[in-house]
Amino acid sequence: MKKVAVYCGASTGNKPMYEAATVELAHWLVAHDLELVYGGGGVGLMGVLANTVISDGGQVHGIIPQDLYDRGTALKTLTDLRVVADMDVRKATMMKEADACVALPGGPGTLEEIAEAYSWARIGDNDDPCVFFNVNGYYDPLRQMFDRMTEEAFLTEPDRQKLLFSDSLSDVWTFINSYVPPVIRTY
Repeated sequence: MKKVAVYCGASTGNKPMYEAATVELAHWLVAHDLELVYGGGGVGLMGVLANTVISDGGQVHGIIPQDLYDRGTALKTLTDLRVVADMDVRKATMMKEADACVALPGGPGTLEEIAEAYSWARIGDNDDPCVFFNVNGYYDPLRQMFDRMTEEAFLTEPDRQKLLFSDSLSDVWTFINSYVPPVIRTY
């Protein structure tokens, strides 16, 4: 594994623990010699994450849609910033570039990106492990929803085990290094 796509908010949220966890994740990436692939922004948790990885001497690859770039949201200090046509291209490019997908706390965009990465894994279009870095139980309601999907037979138990919710970077490391993509079902 070489690169990790991280999805996170263009806001820092209203609790200092979210920014602290973002800094922790950035240090962890660099300590494990993992390059960051992210949305290219310089605001919110996105900016905190990228700036921390850069200041630690790590590699950062930003991928930003043209409209967000035009609005001035890109992190100006990136040496690898790709401007793409739109969000669909950004998401596909991030998944193609990465070897794992991790979601920090964020809003609807963060949720949509990691949910798409996991959904694509289930149909065979994304071989990357998907993780919710569950800071302060932020994603607990969503974890319960995935468990309910499994209980009510909309998601198989083996596929449910291919999605991690954890606040432990040690558990994240173990999960992504032992991950085997889902078996693609036939109809």
